[in-house]
Amino acid sequence: MKVLFATSECAPFVKTGGLGDVAGSLPQALREKNVDARVVLPLYNCIPQHFKDQMRYIDHIYIDMAWRKQYCGVFELDYNNCIYYFIDNKFYFNGDKPYDYIHLDCEKFIFFSKAVLSILPTVGFRPDVINCNDWQTGPIPVFLDTFQDNPFFRGIKTVITIHNLKFQGRWDLKGIKDAMGISDYYFTPDKMEYYKDANLLKGGMVYANKISTVSNTYAYEITTPQYGEGLDALLRARSGDLVGIVNGISYDDWNPSKDAFINKKYNTRTFKSGKAANKAELQREMGLPEDPGKMLIGIVSRLTDQKGFDLIAYKLEDLCNGGAQIVVLGTGEEQYENLFRHYSWKYPDRFAARITYSNELSHKIYAGCDAFLMPSAFEPCGLSQLISMHYGTVPIVRETGGLKDTVVPYNKFTGEGTGFTFANYNADDMIQCVWRAMDVYYNDKGSWEAIVKHGMEADYSWGVSAEKYIDMYCELTGLERPSAGSIKKNSKPEWDLENLPDFAERIRGDFANSESTLEQLAAERGIIEVPNPFGDDVSDADPREVKKPVKKKPAKTAAKTKKAGSAAKTTKPKASVGKAVERIENATSASAKKTTGRSSVKKTVKNTKKS
Repeated sequence: MKVLFATSECAPFVKTGGLGDVAGSLPQALREKNVDARVVLPLYNCIPQHFKDQMRYIDHIYIDMAWRKQYCGVFELDYNNCIYYFIDNKFYFNGDKPYDYIHLDCEKFIFFSKAVLSILPTVGFRPDVINCNDWQTGPIPVFLDTFQDNPFFRGIKTVITIHNLKFQGRWDLKGIKDAMGISDYYFTPDKMEYYKDANLLKGGMVYANKISTVSNTYAYEITTPQYGEGLDALLRARSGDLVGIVNGISYDDWNPSKDAFINKKYNTRTFKSGKAANKAELQREMGLPEDPGKMLIGIVSRLTDQKGFDLIAYKLEDLCNGGAQIVVLGTGEEQYENLFRHYSWKYPDRFAARITYSNELSHKIYAGCDAFLMPSAFEPCGLSQLISMHYGTVPIVRETGGLKDTVVPYNKFTGEGTGFTFANYNADDMIQCVWRAMDVYYNDKGSWEAIVKHGMEADYSWGVSAEKYIDMYCELTGLERPSAGSIKKNSKPEWDLENLPDFAERIRGDFANSESTLEQLAAERGIIEVPNPFGDDVSDADPREVKKPVKKKPAKTAAKTKKAGSAAKTTKPKASVGKAVERIENATSASAKKTTGRSSVKKTVKNTKKS
């Protein structure tokens, strides 16, 4: 089975959010399950140079973008036993960040989507499934529908994975049509048109064979008006093709037993001493009093309303005075950044905030805190709660999306559970959930430790998620599950890549060919075929000879011209077009001379009479 994972970002090359983590981990997990999974992404200027130095130039082509052509270079990198293809175009990908203004991004990722399909014959890879991700690759299923004249593309299936329905790639209809260069057929309300705009994600959802999301609950939620972001009717119509698969986390990157960033490593048997040592270290680093008995609540997040920070802001005073210490790490909306700075100043002994991004500090917070607060308004999947559970930090979350699917609420009667949850998006419900967690932490240490252990033992690795993706691919294609040894480690195109000319030589060759072609076209005379007006083909006729226009006869000599014409029709000469024209001109000039002679005689007679 062959799968191409098309994405706008991929760790460790470029990452801005959860999509980068998924693209960096899922294809590798699929390859471990004997799926020939490869990744294609843009060659951004912001990708670290040491990765670019390892890439190998394969070839380049030119992409038709409606009325213009754009260069498209193809580079390959074999990294961690996975093959990555990079699409090169400095016009679109030369910025210092992967995303820009939406109108610029729409054209940029339309080019990328068309390039993903166009390079497949060049790299010699024909996937059974193309897994698209979010609106940036939404045009791929649409373009694939226009590529069906080429047998190479027939039978390729597509899946579009929605990581966050809020972002849809919506822009002016005229601009999107101009960039895509496809028929108006695709820009109707049942396809890409969306309230007089164009919607790239909607196009992908209409034409993809399957639609997947990153959790079962989120798959249901987006079919409702509350979470559907205006596309709930389309998702309800395609509910039979809608699948929810929870993301996983990389246990190579997030593992307390071998984490290089934390003070003391630990596992399910040694978590008591390990977490105590990391907690003390975190309290010192954040400037809080070292108190092993004080509950420490952590927050690592973007500071936005989506993550529930309006609820936290409303109850922050109660949280600070409730008997716990709180640490915050993240950046986001200015109102929340300033709020947390203020409370760091107001309660330095119980509240500490770092308004920045720090991968190292995030590892320390997951390892050193007792609980993790995540009251999201909506959460397609969420990775923070998975990481916190694996590090023995009990999550306190709202029951939405992936949070509901992954965090099992604590049941004091059965002892089951991996965290604490609340259902309604309400600040009072949130604070009551925090009080319940604090009550168990302070008054029932045995139950708290059981919750910690249950969370650490839960398996949310990418191997589990990869199995579900393979099931979806098999259902879609009708192929059997891949068996051991069925994947080629380094499958390459048929040609010898090692002996291809280098990048600069190929570009110079293209320019030389284009210049010689233009010179040839400029030197070549255009051939104009002129049919014989007499209906006969003559071998000595010169079709390139320019016909001189026949002069119109004066009205007074019309009768004489008819006689000349009738005389000319009596015989059917076999002559070339040039000779025929010459005869007509001679006849015309002769009749003109006769007319001139007669008019002069008439004038002489008139003058004689007068005299």
